[in-house]
Amino acid sequence: MSAAQVWSVDPRTGEQRAQVAVEAAPADIDEAVRAAHAARSPLADRAVRAAFLRTAADRLEEARDRLAAEADAETALGLPRLTGELARTCHQLRSFADVVDEGAFLDVIIDHPDASATPPVPDLRRYKVPLGVVAVYAASNFPFAFSVAGGDTASALAAGCPVVVKAHPDHPGTSEAVAAVLRGAAAEHGLPEGVVGLVHGFDAGVGLVRHPLVAAAGFTGSVRGGRALFDAAAARPVPIPFHGELGSLNPVVVTEAAAAERAPEIGRGLAGSMTLGCGQFCVKPGLVLVPSGEPGDRLVSSLSEAVGDVADGVLLDTRMRETFVKGVAERAALPDVTAPVTPGAGDTDRTVGAGFLTVPAARLAAEGPHDLLLEECFGPVTVVARYDSDADVQAVVSRLPGNLTATVHMSQEEQRGAGGAAALLAELTSVAGRVLVNGWPTGVAVAAAQHHGGPYPATTSTSTSVGATAIERWLRPVTYQNTPEALLPQELHDANPLGLPRRIDGRREQP
Repeated sequence: MSAAQVWSVDPRTGEQRAQVAVEAAPADIDEAVRAAHAARSPLADRAVRAAFLRTAADRLEEARDRLAAEADAETALGLPRLTGELARTCHQLRSFADVVDEGAFLDVIIDHPDASATPPVPDLRRYKVPLGVVAVYAASNFPFAFSVAGGDTASALAAGCPVVVKAHPDHPGTSEAVAAVLRGAAAEHGLPEGVVGLVHGFDAGVGLVRHPLVAAAGFTGSVRGGRALFDAAAARPVPIPFHGELGSLNPVVVTEAAAAERAPEIGRGLAGSMTLGCGQFCVKPGLVLVPSGEPGDRLVSSLSEAVGDVADGVLLDTRMRETFVKGVAERAALPDVTAPVTPGAGDTDRTVGAGFLTVPAARLAAEGPHDLLLEECFGPVTVVARYDSDADVQAVVSRLPGNLTATVHMSQEEQRGAGGAAALLAELTSVAGRVLVNGWPTGVAVAAAQHHGGPYPATTSTSTSVGATAIERWLRPVTYQNTPEALLPQELHDANPLGLPRRIDGRREQP
């Protein structure tokens, strides 16, 4: 039986553009993983891999127009958005090259012998080593930043781990083009092509996570798909770390004082955030707690006006459109749910219209059919829950699943510590990985202090997939005890020949 063909599809028309690959058979997966496994040694040189990451960024920038055009044809996300996303991806690659050069990620710790300690301390030298081949599962909504050259790939390569990427079916042509650029950059530094592998097909995703030479996996996608792969990773004869980003509601709480102070501004800001990218951001605010009464009414009125002005958009594929239309209809049919601006099917069979639903917050305070409103709905929709008291807010927050973000909009007086602002922040901290004040969660800066993760089901681990510390996912610590220096890795020599930041006998030491 011949392998199934992989086609590039135009989401604006539903028409097939071109066949770009075939779905990987088990032998293809094995070949890609073994090629990546063989690339570990060439990738071990930190200077080489830092240079590779920078060259990859340079070559992606040189191919910007061609890559953005291909991605737009496959995703309908628009050239301005995609050009910016590619720039972000290049910045991320260069940022990880800086991380590699600095070397602090190796976390070198040396404790010299101390016979007077209780118990006595032998000579102990600790640092971190790469896990091995990493399987990367590309996301649908970010064809550059969370795909072949995205954060999982960049951080894994920075750690010294070759990757095999399972391409997303919504942008296979873009995936092939980006992989070719990365392999070309690798060749410029003497690295084998197998350092970045690429496979297509649903079965390839399952085959990858089960391959005995795959040492870890990074995933961005749905709760259902991610959980299936997470369970497969745990069920292996040798389980492996699975760092999955699965789903997030990203709650927002607007205090009564904030609504009284700037209701129209908050309403317009919410409209922009929830419809950005046609609502296809993992950090889209999906549940917003707004006070009942006049200040909240003004906010909802502003939101209605702003959302009503949003043009119909195209989702990434037909399946997502069908799921969105069905999902908003099911939610709108619940008792006491209204739709000031009705979300759902657009003017054509390819588009969707933005909208939002409202519901009394009390409906979400106890288990029942309205629990559906506490689940992510991918697309341009949000739920506005109207609360009567702080107790209503606390009751809803206590029932929230884990989230990537949580946001509170407060007044100037509350920012100075008035009222229960601090307590509210503490409550939101328990359910999210990033807590925002007077902002919107869409837009995830690539920075050392960034955390893009959260309690389950937002992610399956406590790690981040954005920012410098994302590299930690692909490393494990090793300690050498009483080992002669001639046998130690250079990173652990007393003379520090590689000029690494270290902690020596309990004290931080810079080169």
